[in-house]
Amino acid sequence: MSETNVAAGVPGSPFSQLRHDLPSGVVVFLVALPLCLGVALASGAPLASGLVAGVVGGIVVPLISRSSLSVSGPAAGLAAIVASGVTHHGFELICGATMIAGLLQLALGLLRAGVVVSFIPSTVIRGMLTAIGLLLILKQIPHAIGYDHEAFDSNEFMVEGEGNTFSLFFHALSSIEVGAVLISLMTVAIMLAQDKTAWRKIAWFPAALVVVVVATLVNAALGLWAPGIALGARHLVDVPLDAVGAISIVDLSVLLEAETWWLGAVLGVVASLESLLSLDAVDRLDPFKRRSSPNRELLAQGAANLLSGFLGGLPITSVIVRSSANVNAGGKTRASAFIHGALLLLAVVFLAPLLRMVPLAALATILVLTGYKLATPQIFIAMWRRGLRIFAPFAITIVAILLSDLLKGIIVGIVVGTGFTIREAMRKALVTRDHEGVRTVRFTKDIYFFHKAAVLDALEQAPPGTTKLIVDKGAADFVAEDVREALTDFETLARNRGIELEVRGVARASLMPGAH
Repeated sequence: MSETNVAAGVPGSPFSQLRHDLPSGVVVFLVALPLCLGVALASGAPLASGLVAGVVGGIVVPLISRSSLSVSGPAAGLAAIVASGVTHHGFELICGATMIAGLLQLALGLLRAGVVVSFIPSTVIRGMLTAIGLLLILKQIPHAIGYDHEAFDSNEFMVEGEGNTFSLFFHALSSIEVGAVLISLMTVAIMLAQDKTAWRKIAWFPAALVVVVVATLVNAALGLWAPGIALGARHLVDVPLDAVGAISIVDLSVLLEAETWWLGAVLGVVASLESLLSLDAVDRLDPFKRRSSPNRELLAQGAANLLSGFLGGLPITSVIVRSSANVNAGGKTRASAFIHGALLLLAVVFLAPLLRMVPLAALATILVLTGYKLATPQIFIAMWRRGLRIFAPFAITIVAILLSDLLKGIIVGIVVGTGFTIREAMRKALVTRDHEGVRTVRFTKDIYFFHKAAVLDALEQAPPGTTKLIVDKGAADFVAEDVREALTDFETLARNRGIELEVRGVARASLMPGAH
């Protein structure tokens, strides 16, 4: 369904749903701001580069993309690549590589390469969403109780100087800030009040926006009347006071270096995969089940990365954390993402002093509640009831993401999901029948190279006393060369055992010269 399908109840064109999109854009902006800074910090890049990427991703991508709810900006998934590049080559080269990544994405979009996301099993995408929910809970609870020892946006399992996700979580439980807990409990109460009362029908008055305002005022009040429990500067949003002055246009001479092109290719491929995965996941979260064009998204991401790199910004992807916050805040069209980008631009220019008063605990609690909606117990129960073939890739994807990172976890999930698919295909590809010393192996579907072992097993495991083996093409329109060659080889083996092999409807393989 498209954005213009109003008759079917789907929101209309961008900016036709401002009563929903404006407050949602404000909420996403407040969530995105510390994430932009956190990604820059984790990447070893200037803080201003994260804000540049956030502004460009928020403004440029919605103008080109056709995704209704996806939100783009600097992504934690690229931080390790960027940090390594900064260490070995300097940040200037990273900016050039980001431009190259953008050019690659534009080419991929024009070549319609976005179809690759269609080959990722739905169980893996569901596992990714659930894992992100669990990551939000595990990573943001420490911030919600005032243990701000890790980057606000981190999704890595290992935490430098702190152990890992789980050890950090338990350290946090023994180092609680009373002021942060009070603000977090207040946040939960406000968010639940909206979910459980008629308040949820007032789209222009979202609970997340109320939370930020109230939390800021409460912490200011604590500073006056109970300074012992008020949150200090390290527990508040850290915005550079002169971010605009720190922005610098890239020196285009870096585009002449071979390392720039190599790193740009790596960033382009990884950023494209992350964006397409996020896009598919957000479409699944969309209450109206609209489908976004992956090719159009690649064009949008390419244009944004080209501009971000030129302006000294970090690489950009579609980001599931911000996108899921957009869904939960009631966003309806691309306008909410555009509004979030415009607010980022206004904020870094005019509102830095005010934003530096917002407690991280309030934002972290909003994300914890968002994570719970992505990883409710009902999701695990529903997937378990669908059987091991569905549950195993789902669960393994979750574990792999929690113990490594998003991209590695997805790759593991795809491998496991593909393995189960091949196993199921092998099991149902043929049927055997034994009657009076004759075993018949009949194909029920097309036979590919990965069926070879199953076909040979069916022949070799014939019961004692079998004198004849029949291989029947059956319903197969295609039999792979590997399988036909294996049948030709097996004919000699069967003859040596005194067994006749008859192959019906399957052409003999053209063996390598000298094979027989």
